[in-house]
Amino acid sequence: PLNDPDTLEIFRSTKSLNVKPEDINCEVGAFGIPEFGTPFVRKMLIEIKPSNLDDLIRISGLSHGTDVWTNNAQELVKSGIAHISQVISVRDDIMNYLIDKGIEKGLAFEIMEFVRKGLTNKNVELWQKYIDIMRKHKIDDWYINSCKKIKYMFPKGHAVAYVIMAVRIAYFKVHYPLAFYAAFLTRKVDSFDYEYMNVKDRDLIRNKIKEYENKGGLDVTDKWELSILEILLEMSYRGISLL
Repeated sequence: PLNDPDTLEIFRSTKSLNVKPEDINCEVGAFGIPEFGTPFVRKMLIEIKPSNLDDLIRISGLSHGTDVWTNNAQELVKSGIAHISQVISVRDDIMNYLIDKGIEKGLAFEIMEFVRKGLTNKNVELWQKYIDIMRKHKIDDWYINSCKKIKYMFPKGHAVAYVIMAVRIAYFKVHYPLAFYAAFLTRKVDSFDYEYMNVKDRDLIRNKIKEYENKGGLDVTDKWELSILEILLEMSYRGISLL
């Protein structure tokens, strides 16, 4: 199910995993969840605290766009100018919002395409024409300015597909943890090194995680290894060990 409360809870806290944030050094339980397990998206989850599937779809769109969240929607949400449900997260948001505001469908589609391709700074004359149309339809300046900053946007269909996959995997993480961790570690087996990934030694794992976090500029191998260490620490607090 895509609406299981305990599953959705891991995107805003660690409660349904029965671990404390200080145990795993993270306020959410998204380790190992595709599209939501990276440090960048986990930070978004902590800031936004999603409460439903729609919020997750918005986060997926925001995290895949260029200048859609960073330097844009993030500031609007932080300052209270707009709620997560109001900011532009995917291409379709623009077209649907403009249609709701009374702009003709074909024109709304044109403006959406113009914005999502990042053309606002390349064709200033046409952008000014679109601004005048939007202002005529009483669209707020913050919304117009947000459009101007966008360089690339994700389509909603992709965001929905990613979220459905993520929530289904999250369901297993919550309700079938043994199967989840076994599958996760099997996928990462080439990067697993028992010498310093001994799940029985939490301090060893913690220290290694700190090393990676302090290192900065991690390469692909480092990122894979860090993701395994985070999972092993969480797994140990959920009572699962390795022979």
